[in-house]
Amino acid sequence: MNKSRTWVQRSIVLFLSFVALAGVFLLFLPNSPPKEESVIRNFNSHRPAYEHLRAMLLSDDQLLRIADWGVETAHPEGIHHPPEGGFPVARFQEYLSVLNEVGAKGASTSREHPKEACVLVWAAGWAGDTRHVQICWLEHEPGSQVASLDAFYQTPKPRRPVFRHIDGNWYLWADW
Repeated sequence: MNKSRTWVQRSIVLFLSFVALAGVFLLFLPNSPPKEESVIRNFNSHRPAYEHLRAMLLSDDQLLRIADWGVETAHPEGIHHPPEGGFPVARFQEYLSVLNEVGAKGASTSREHPKEACVLVWAAGWAGDTRHVQICWLEHEPGSQVASLDAFYQTPKPRRPVFRHIDGNWYLWADW
């Protein structure tokens, strides 16, 4: 019985050590959004790839979201990792290649009109408190624009999602 108690105690200590280590790790993860200047610089240096992503997103009518975790389409089956779900594997690989080229985490599009195509460039947080920065192409000029995301991040919380114009129909979008 004594060996059993020792094993349980060691397991509890090991588990608590793991939880503490995970907490310290999460505490020091970078959770500040990138500077808008660096995001815009990256966009400008990869502009043809962003234009290619926009064209792909707007032409794939059933696509909602795509990332290395898989594809979400308008079909009610949910998220799939090709070849499951009927999304072409070659097209999935093309998306991943271009997303990797621009250093993005994923992309999404709207099914509504006016159409929009967004590329997720940063996300941090957990569960219901995840914050995002995206580069979006929009058919129409959006409301709730700010002159600077860096200045927006200094405003008191809670904040509403905002856009910052880049060029043409391209905007930064942030919900942080």
